[in-house]
Amino acid sequence: METYKHCQSCGMPLCKDPKGSGTDHKGQQSNKYCSYCYEDGKFLQPDITAEEMQMFVKGKLKEMGGFMKLFAGFYSKGIPKLERWKNK
Repeated sequence: METYKHCQSCGMPLCKDPKGSGTDHKGQQSNKYCSYCYEDGKFLQPDITAEEMQMFVKGKLKEMGGFMKLFAGFYSKGIPKLERWKNK
């Protein structure tokens, strides 16, 4: 099983997740998704598109201000290439 450094839904570094990661349907840590995107084996925003996720992430980064505001577009650019969005 591959281990990822970034959430494969939103791109957030998993090491920055306060809960460590999301959880599968058995309550075990996910190696793929963060707790903001995935809980109990389900996506918290199941109907969101990759483009909508990009806008959501950009908004969150801009809220953080400073350095993150400058790189919001660059950081969110790779979201459509993540595992969750590859086959959609």
